[in-house]
Amino acid sequence: MSELERNSGFGLGHGQGTGGGRGRNNGGGYSVGGFCICAKCGEKIPHQQGVKCTTLKCPKCGHTMIREELLNEKRNKG
Repeated sequence: MSELERNSGFGLGHGQGTGGGRGRNNGGGYSVGGFCICAKCGEKIPHQQGVKCTTLKCPKCGHTMIREELLNEKRNKG
Protein backbone atom coordinates (compact mmCIF):
# COMPACT_ATOMS: atom_id res chain seq x y z
CA MET A 1 0.00 0.00 0.00
CA SER A 2 1.37 3.38 -0.89
CA GLU A 3 1.65 6.37 1.45
CA LEU A 4 -1.21 8.02 -0.44
CA GLU A 5 -3.51 5.02 0.10
CA ARG A 6 -2.71 4.89 3.84
CA ASN A 7 -3.50 8.56 4.38
CA SER A 8 -6.43 9.02 2.02
CA GLY A 9 -8.92 6.72 3.73
CA PHE A 10 -9.05 4.41 0.71
CA GLY A 11 -7.35 1.09 0.65
CA LEU A 12 -7.88 -2.44 1.79
CA GLY A 13 -10.77 -1.93 4.19
CA HIS A 14 -13.59 -4.47 4.49
CA GLY A 15 -16.56 -2.26 3.73
CA GLN A 16 -17.88 1.20 3.45
CA GLY A 17 -19.52 1.62 6.83
CA THR A 18 -23.02 1.69 5.44
CA GLY A 19 -24.58 -0.76 7.88
CA GLY A 20 -28.25 -0.09 8.41
CA GLY A 21 -28.74 -2.14 11.56
CA ARG A 22 -30.87 -0.35 14.10
CA GLY A 23 -30.38 -2.85 16.88
CA ARG A 24 -32.86 -3.87 19.49
CA ASN A 25 -36.30 -2.27 19.54
CA ASN A 26 -35.67 -0.78 16.07
CA GLY A 27 -33.04 1.54 17.49
CA GLY A 28 -35.37 3.30 19.86
CA GLY A 29 -35.04 2.92 23.58
CA TYR A 30 -37.93 2.81 25.94
CA SER A 31 -38.89 6.04 27.63
CA VAL A 32 -37.12 7.12 30.80
CA GLY A 33 -40.23 6.66 32.91
CA GLY A 34 -42.62 3.77 32.64
CA PHE A 35 -43.17 0.73 34.77
CA CYS A 36 -41.82 -2.72 35.45
CA ILE A 37 -44.69 -5.19 35.52
CA CYS A 38 -45.09 -8.75 36.69
CA ALA A 39 -46.29 -10.95 33.82
CA LYS A 40 -47.72 -13.40 36.36
CA CYS A 41 -49.81 -11.26 38.74
CA GLY A 42 -49.81 -7.81 37.06
CA GLU A 43 -48.12 -5.90 39.92
CA LYS A 44 -46.56 -2.63 38.67
CA ILE A 45 -43.62 -0.73 40.10
CA PRO A 46 -42.03 2.45 38.70
CA HIS A 47 -39.04 1.79 36.44
CA GLN A 48 -35.73 3.12 37.76
CA GLN A 49 -33.32 4.49 35.16
CA GLY A 50 -30.27 2.25 34.78
CA VAL A 51 -31.93 -0.77 36.42
CA LYS A 52 -33.23 -3.51 34.13
CA CYS A 53 -36.69 -4.69 35.07
CA THR A 54 -35.59 -8.29 34.53
CA THR A 55 -33.18 -7.98 37.45
CA LEU A 56 -36.09 -7.26 39.80
CA LYS A 57 -38.45 -9.70 41.49
CA CYS A 58 -42.13 -8.95 41.98
CA PRO A 59 -42.73 -7.70 45.53
CA LYS A 60 -46.10 -9.49 45.55
CA CYS A 61 -45.38 -12.97 44.12
CA GLY A 62 -41.60 -13.14 43.53
CA HIS A 63 -41.81 -13.63 39.75
CA THR A 64 -39.32 -11.82 37.48
CA MET A 65 -40.47 -8.36 36.38
CA ILE A 66 -40.53 -7.18 32.74
CA ARG A 67 -40.67 -3.74 31.13
CA GLU A 68 -44.31 -2.79 30.56
CA GLU A 69 -43.68 -1.64 26.97
CA LEU A 70 -41.99 -4.95 26.14
CA LEU A 71 -44.88 -6.94 27.60
CA ASN A 72 -47.37 -4.87 25.55
CA GLU A 73 -45.35 -5.50 22.36
CA LYS A 74 -45.37 -9.24 23.01
CA ARG A 75 -49.11 -9.25 23.67
CA ASN A 76 -49.80 -7.29 20.45
CA LYS A 77 -47.72 -9.67 18.31
CA GLY A 78 -49.36 -12.86 19.51
